Amino acid sequence: MNTIKIGKSDINTPFMAMGTWAIGGGTAWGENDDKLSVRTIDEAIDCGITWFDTAPVYNLGHSEEVVGKALKGKRHNVLISTKCGLEWDYETPVFHKVMEGRNVYRDLSAKGIRKNLEDSLRRLQTDYIDIYYTHWQTPDFALYPLEETVGVLTELKKEGKIRAIGASNVTEDIIKGYCSLGQLDVIQEKYSILDSHIRSELAQVCEENKVSIQAYSPLEQGLLTGKVKADVKLAKGDVRNRNRFFSPENLPKVMRLLEHWKPLCLKYNCTMSNLVIACTAKTIDGLHVLCGARKPEQIRDNSGALLLTLEQSDIYIMLEDVKNEGLS
Repeated sequence: MNTIKIGKSDINTPFMAMGTWAIGGGTAWGENDDKLSVRTIDEAIDCGITWFDTAPVYNLGHSEEVVGKALKGKRHNVLISTKCGLEWDYETPVFHKVMEGRNVYRDLSAKGIRKNLEDSLRRLQTDYIDIYYTHWQTPDFALYPLEETVGVLTELKKEGKIRAIGASNVTEDIIKGYCSLGQLDVIQEKYSILDSHIRSELAQVCEENKVSIQAYSPLEQGLLTGKVKADVKLAKGDVRNRNRFFSPENLPKVMRLLEHWKPLCLKYNCTMSNLVIACTAKTIDGLHVLCGARKPEQIRDNSGALLLTLEQSDIYIMLEDVKNEGLS
């Protein structure tokens, strides 16, 4: 299976990773079966996926605990990414939001990042993290200077506790700041063929600085699987209520796109998920794609994209379709 490099690091991996926010459960995703989650991660490995992404705030540590349990005994055959910079054990001057009934704060200080890392290592049952992201950036660099944040991440890499440095939810200037102070290997940003802002806003600066991009939510929280009905009714509190493509204005447009792409699924003998993931992966050179899953059959479906090669003309058609619907 083909692999691509992560930034300037020595890490190579297939382009698809498994996201584990949903398997953490909690108010955003509802109750979850941990045994089923472990089986889903096992299935991902069987399908050739080796990169698993999590974060401390995914149900306040529970996602990390499940990932740690699932990967015990398999650690050296997989990659784990997790994140730092959000804290619920104490207050800081920067309030983030309420999660699972707890006030969560941003803390990108050296002390806070080291605490986050030790907590994650314990929950994940490992002694190192492959890719370590800052989850959300500080709104005030006077409080948490980027020099301090990058400095401690560089120290942790030298200590062998992390292998690659990442940053999530960034701007062009923040990327340049990380790169000027040290090494930034990868950013993680929301990106899909419907929501393509990073292609125009961040791809060039990443290419210039040899920073990889990992796209999260490429299937728009399940909308682009083709399994969501046109008359879907989301429960109050469902995280997808915040997704603009589920709105009454945009949902019919997405349904038309999916209907238009069905002949391509027949042409390639693939599912809609396969088609969309494979197309997304080819829109930016070296793109890593992060796909969430809660059940073995979901990750099995997603992983089919690893073996799918689309003709460039079909990729062009899909992107033009999105543009013509006024969605991109």
